[in-house]
Amino acid sequence: MTQDSNFPNWHGTTIVAVRKGGKTVIAGDGQVSMGPTIVKGGARKVRTLAGGKVIVGFAGATADAFTLLERLEAKLELYPDQLARACVDLAKDWRTDRYLRRLEAMLLVGDRNTILTITGVGDVLEPEDGVAAIGSGGTYALSAARALLEYEPDAEVIARKAMKIAGEICVYTNGNVTLESLEA
Repeated sequence: MTQDSNFPNWHGTTIVAVRKGGKTVIAGDGQVSMGPTIVKGGARKVRTLAGGKVIVGFAGATADAFTLLERLEAKLELYPDQLARACVDLAKDWRTDRYLRRLEAMLLVGDRNTILTITGVGDVLEPEDGVAAIGSGGTYALSAARALLEYEPDAEVIARKAMKIAGEICVYTNGNVTLESLEA
């Protein structure tokens, strides 16, 4: 994401998605920071869409993320039970539409079978190992979750532990975790 001079130096999201044992989980912390100051500790960056059939976590500018969530919801109505198609269509619009291409956010989207990362440069990525993460502490959560995959059978436990580890390392991540899950 590019830093525009009209935007303050906002940080503060860790979102991790884990798919294991027939369960898809997306967890996110609640911290929003402006520079060295914590502005909010209880933001909710993980939501359900499509009547609870899809979960999504977002990182980046909140208003931009909500615009993308509304567009994704419309795509899911257009292509019910076709998460990949809806996400690819959203990514295509996001990349080509003059208004949307200025949006600064990323999405982690999951249903009972799939996890996808969607970016503003047109990427729709499915992780090979069933783990993905975005945001300021995303690399820490991703590393922790990958390490736990071999030893922990439950996706929710992996996501919670990964978020705890990310929160202990990343100053832009707190322990106020929101978690949504779907069972196959």
